[in-house]
Amino acid sequence: MPTHLVAFVTTVALLAVLPGANNASVTRQMLAFGRRSGLLTVASTGILIWASVAALGLSAVLLANPHAYLAIRIGGAAVLCGLGGQSLWALRGRPGREPSVVGPGAATGRNSFLVGVATSLGNPKAGVVAVSLIPQFVTADGPVLASSVALGVIWAAISGTWFSLYVWTLDKGRERVT
Repeated sequence: MPTHLVAFVTTVALLAVLPGANNASVTRQMLAFGRRSGLLTVASTGILIWASVAALGLSAVLLANPHAYLAIRIGGAAVLCGLGGQSLWALRGRPGREPSVVGPGAATGRNSFLVGVATSLGNPKAGVVAVSLIPQFVTADGPVLASSVALGVIWAAISGTWFSLYVWTLDKGRERVT
């Protein structure tokens, strides 16, 4: 059974509101393609994957093999650089015009969902929370795997709620400006 649930909820809520890679990708998708794309980018699937693999023993693997942790960090950096490069590439050749990342077929729901998952999986903050924070709130007295997964679901729900409110706020702000 998880211990100190209130402390965990408070911690992940504070981490969710901190600006980071997820904020950037949600903002980009929302402003470029609309509320639906923003909400699909919010998908907390990446967080659930992080929490699940951490619960299944990723923490132990990373403690035993520092090279594996380095490989995960390099892979995450590559994903985030690729997403940033994609945004910059879409803006090329538009001097003096309003920047827009809208391209043919770019606004599909599948693309927005994949951007959200890739950003979550490549986000170092998500990896650190999954590998180092969640285990601190799980006791050895109960079902460790179930408790770890439950904390991951709570984390994903809090993060998803925050980003859904964030998308709603961006959408309302965009309506007022246009």
